[in-house]
Parts: sequence; C-alpha cells; structure tokens
Amino acid sequence: MCSSCVPQLTDIEQDFILTLTDRYPRPVFSPQGPSLRELCVQALSSVQRGYDLLAPKFDHTPFRTPDGVLDETVRVLSEVGPFGSGLDVCCGTGAGLMVLRRLCHDGITGVDFSAGMLARARSAYPDATLVRADARALPFTGDFDLAVTLGALGHFLPTERPGLFEGVHRALRPGGILALPLGAPPPLTSVAHWAMLGFDLTMLVRNTIVRPPFVMYYCTMSLPAVRRDLTEAGFAVEEIALTALGRHRDGGPRYWLLLARKPIDRD
Repeated sequence: MCSSCVPQLTDIEQDFILTLTDRYPRPVFSPQGPSLRELCVQALSSVQRGYDLLAPKFDHTPFRTPDGVLDETVRVLSEVGPFGSGLDVCCGTGAGLMVLRRLCHDGITGVDFSAGMLARARSAYPDATLVRADARALPFTGDFDLAVTLGALGHFLPTERPGLFEGVHRALRPGGILALPLGAPPPLTSVAHWAMLGFDLTMLVRNTIVRPPFVMYYCTMSLPAVRRDLTEAGFAVEEIALTALGRHRDGGPRYWLLLARKPIDRD
C-alpha cells in the first residue's frame, strides 16, 4: 500500500497515542492481566480490598510504574547519592523496591496497607523488610536516607497529602531525600486530558453513590500543588524534567522527578 493511501493521524491523535504508550505500555486485557469483570469488582471495593484482589495480576496491568520511569529515577538519584537505607512508601508489588535495591547499601523497606500486594513484594524481594501500615501514619522516625513513592499519590485526597508528606519527613534522617516521579498533565487541547478528567468525574460519581469509596484521582496531583504540600511539610524541593521520557505536543516534559530534601539541622 502506498504511503499516501494510509490515513494520517492528527497531532491530537498522536499525542493521545504517545501518552497511552508512555504511561501504559501493557494492555489491561492481556492474557496475564485482569479481566473487565475483575477490574469492575476491584473498582467497587475499597482501595485496600481492591488491591488485595488485583495483586496477583497487578504487574501485568498498565497501572504499574513504567520501567522507563524507574530507570530514569535511578539515573538521577545515582548522581545524588550514595544512600544508606531506603523506604518505598505504598510499595505495592515492589517497583520502588527495585529502585532502592540499586541505590541503597544498608537495606530496603517497603510499606503498604494491602496484604495481597505485600505478599507479591515479599516473593519478589525476600531481602526487603516489609511492613503493613497505612502510609498516612508511617511508623518510623529518622530511619531512612532515601524514600520513594511511585504512582500512589492519586490514592490520597489533597487534604491527606500534607499528613502523608509530614510522615515521610519524620521517617527520613536530616539530609534525607524523598524522590517522587510525577507525570505532567497533557495539554488541555489533548484527548488524553479529557480522558483523565472523565475518569476523575466517573470516580467522583462512583464515590458519591457507592461505599466504601475507591480513591483514585489523576487531576488533583498537579506539580504546583504537590510542590506546595512538600514545602509546607518542611522539605526543600527541586524539580527535574525527565526529558528522556519524551515531551508533550506543547513541548512540556511528560514526566518530572521531584527531589524533596529534609534540611540538615545546623543547631
């Protein structure tokens, strides 16, 4: 077939496809992934119960943090370290533990409130210390040099983020760093933007009429809002554009890495 006979994609369609393939490299309905019915059951459960159900197939869904984001996070942090002990907040099946294992020389710890996700992480990272706890009430004080959290912020309402970050701040030693990869929102004119907004509105309606709620929102974790919450929790925040992971059609990076450092007490 001649190239002139092939339909050409518009800029908006190209941006939408790139967004999906960058963020979601695995098909949801793959043979190894969850079925539509399983996802519906999960979505009608609480966050904790939903992830207990999804855990055996989670790594075969697009919800796992892409390997490219993990590799770029390691690359940036390797230039900032070295690090002693590491903490993965909301570790799930262990994507953040993979990052910490490559950077920390004094042991790694994962925290999650889903027993099912922790069981998968334990199988993949038997050398890690795994703790079942609510990330909004972390049971640590001054124990870690590096913390990461990957793909979990959408599970916290904006009013809950300050408490989450205060707990991570408390868990870090002076000079310790919280590394937080954050996807930049697609342009307002893109199909991806309206798809994300539609998802959030659907979740809002679902949580209005169904109990318990399943908290997962994409449009509430903008870069300025997250940076503000980190600063108010006591962190000094640096923003690094992960340009190796591509740019949106408007030229903005698709991903940022926030490095939030706990200041060293000079007293």
